[in-house]
Amino acid sequence: MTAKVGVVRFPGTNCEFDTVEAIEALGGAGEVLWHGDAALGDVDAVVIPGGFAHGDYLRPGAIARFSPIMTAVIDAANSGMPVVGICNGFQVLTEAGLLPGALQKNAGLKFLNDWQILRVESTNSVLTSAASTGDELNVPINHFEGNYTCSPETLAELQANEQIVLTYVGNPNGSIADIAGVCNEGRNVVGLMPHPERASNALLGSTDGNVLLQSILDSVTVPA
Repeated sequence: MTAKVGVVRFPGTNCEFDTVEAIEALGGAGEVLWHGDAALGDVDAVVIPGGFAHGDYLRPGAIARFSPIMTAVIDAANSGMPVVGICNGFQVLTEAGLLPGALQKNAGLKFLNDWQILRVESTNSVLTSAASTGDELNVPINHFEGNYTCSPETLAELQANEQIVLTYVGNPNGSIADIAGVCNEGRNVVGLMPHPERASNALLGSTDGNVLLQSILDSVTVPA
C-alpha cells in the first residue's frame, strides 16, 4: 500500500498543495487536512506546511497551535507517527510543545527569500533517514521569523542527543548554533525552516529537497 501523508491547511497556509504535489511525485499519497477537523483520518504521517497560519497574528504558530486538529496531531506524535513542520509549521510545532526552543525574528529584521546550503548533521530522524551525514543540500528559505533560539541548557541537550538534524552552512538568520532543523527525543517529530517541497523538481532549481521528503515516506510502515 502507498504511504499517505496528511498536510494540514490553516487559514493563511500557502504551501499545502506544493507539498502534496512533491509527496505524490515521489510515489506517496497526499491529502489536505482542514485545521478545524478533530481527526486525522487514515493518514500515516503528517506535515504542517509553510505559510502564515491565521495571519501569524499574535506570533507565528501561536493561534494555529489551538486549532482542533492539533489535539489529534499531538496525540499522533506522542504515539510515534511521523510529524514534520516546515517553516510556519516548525513554528506551530514549537508553540504546541512538540519541539523544544522557539523561532524569533531574523537577525537584521529582514524577510529572507533565498537559496541556502543545508548540512545534514544526523540521519536518525524521520526527515533525514534517506540522507547521509555530511550531505549538503540546496534548499530555499522564505521567512521573517526563522531565527531558532533556545536556552543554553536546551542547546546542550540537543547537541548531546543529536537532535540537531540540519544546520545552515552560511547562517542567514542568526539561528543559534546555525540550526535549520531539530527533532524531538523520539526522532519522529521534526521541524525545519527551509522548504524541501520547493526543491523537489529541477525546474524549481534543485531536487535536493526530495531526500528529505523521501525520508518521511520511508519512515512510514505500511502493511502490504
